[in-house]
Amino acid sequence: MATKLPKVPVVIVGMGWAGGIIAAELTKAGHKVVGLERGKSRKTEDYYMSHDELRYALRYELMQDLSKETVTFRSNEKVRSLPMRSYGSFLMGDGLGGAGIHWNGQNYRFLPYDFEIRSKTIERYGKNKIPEGMLLQDWGITYDQLEPYFDKYEKMAGISGEKEQNKMVGTRSAPFPTGPMKKTPAITMFEEASRKLGFNPYMIPSANLSENYTNPDGIARAACQYCSFCDRFGCEYGAKADPTVTVLPVAEKTGNLEIRTNANVIKILHSGGKATGVVYVNTPTGEEFEQPADIVIMTSYVFNNVRLLLTSNIGKPYDPKTGSGVIGRNYAYQITGGNAFGFYDDQEFNLYAGAGALGSCFDDFNGDNFDHTDLKFLHGANIRFTQAGLRPAAHNPAPKETPRWGKEFKQTTIKYANRFLSVSTQGANLPWKHHYLDLDPTYKDIYGLPLLRLTYDFEDQDREMVKYLSEKTTAVMKEMKPSKVETSNSISTYNIVPYQSTHNTGGVIMGSDPSTSAVNNYMQMWDMDNLFVLGASAFPHNSGYNPTGTLGALSYRAAEGILTYLKKAGPLV
Repeated sequence: MATKLPKVPVVIVGMGWAGGIIAAELTKAGHKVVGLERGKSRKTEDYYMSHDELRYALRYELMQDLSKETVTFRSNEKVRSLPMRSYGSFLMGDGLGGAGIHWNGQNYRFLPYDFEIRSKTIERYGKNKIPEGMLLQDWGITYDQLEPYFDKYEKMAGISGEKEQNKMVGTRSAPFPTGPMKKTPAITMFEEASRKLGFNPYMIPSANLSENYTNPDGIARAACQYCSFCDRFGCEYGAKADPTVTVLPVAEKTGNLEIRTNANVIKILHSGGKATGVVYVNTPTGEEFEQPADIVIMTSYVFNNVRLLLTSNIGKPYDPKTGSGVIGRNYAYQITGGNAFGFYDDQEFNLYAGAGALGSCFDDFNGDNFDHTDLKFLHGANIRFTQAGLRPAAHNPAPKETPRWGKEFKQTTIKYANRFLSVSTQGANLPWKHHYLDLDPTYKDIYGLPLLRLTYDFEDQDREMVKYLSEKTTAVMKEMKPSKVETSNSISTYNIVPYQSTHNTGGVIMGSDPSTSAVNNYMQMWDMDNLFVLGASAFPHNSGYNPTGTLGALSYRAAEGILTYLKKAGPLV
């Protein structure tokens, strides 16, 4: 029997970027908020001198414990789904700050094309360009409507980037608050090669601060030290923007935020079409608590948002056979094939130094920045060169013909440790009728609740895109004059075992039509107006970018809507 606690005005489920932004905005306005975080508390001091690749990068110190809760996977409905027992394709963060702690800091705005993808595709190419079974849809908001919230998020986080407006991306109302990161010799090589081929490179927008910065909330942070321990690590300097060094301190300073860590929410309570609170487990003791609330805000990771709604019987589950229902619909991942690799016999680089978002990229083949008339795919990818800092345990570069073990392998990988560059892609992934999330009928977590099941595979759309993009990355790599070039120019079927990207999206998507979306453009549930569901779960498809910047902008817009709701309850759209 759960212990029933006193009712609170607002409860937030998950204290990562979305939860932290909502908490800061609501508490600054004077509202009392309880924030529930399934993992333990974290702060900058936890990472002092913790450059431990084995502990964090390979043993996943900051990630969810898969022995207690995981997801199951199958490539299609004809095969049996099985649990993901060890980390591979993607990583699920755990603890205060969520994935905002272990991210690398690459920070983009999705393109104007993304938000109106169906309308703009039909306008340029006609309806027949969209393949049968592809669930392409507009987001219910435009880039121009979202732009002020992008700006607010970037100023809060101190995003570093070039002052000049790039013609390939959406128009900005203001420059980045801080300048671009340092340009290494390898980055210069990439940019010179890209420009020679007629492309438009620019320094990657970075949440790793390029200079000391104080944001509009008065939070002062120090510049990046280029230590190379960003992705999968917490930042010991606070130079990488994360919720624990930006929005959460602001919320806590008001005295209006109570954070409860080790509080794993297992159910959203509701009655009469309204959310009434949550049930959570205190993970160290196993004790259950019922937390009543006037407003419930879900801000956890994609999979948990979807799973909680399904196990709580909120919203209509998606049915791939009929196409009806919305919870679990439009799951998308990210396509990372088509990369080119260069091995240098006559040149060495300081590749051990870097930062998670240090690099340069171009968008000439992203979104609809190029003509797709004669191509067998839609959208594209951001093409990039990054220097994140190559750590020794996981970095063993060698040409394909090299044996995978033994003396020759060791000698070759030592030789090329600082003589290896790559030009990579981060490709969009579009939704299909047969890609979705639902509850697994067999496997359960430690509380006896069904695990979330992922049904997904690569499509011909993805294979065609990779083949096309590989030609572009190879051309750039050749212009960078390595001794040897190799290309990854094809993908076959999706494999959940090797790491690819943690950028999962969809399942509780936004839109303007309740029959094809779960939330409106304020992240308010169509079916339950005092329940808000934020995160990349709201994305109707995945773009050629990292999702955090767009997630941050949508969170600031949602905060504005929730503040309006607190004054006068009811549908915001």
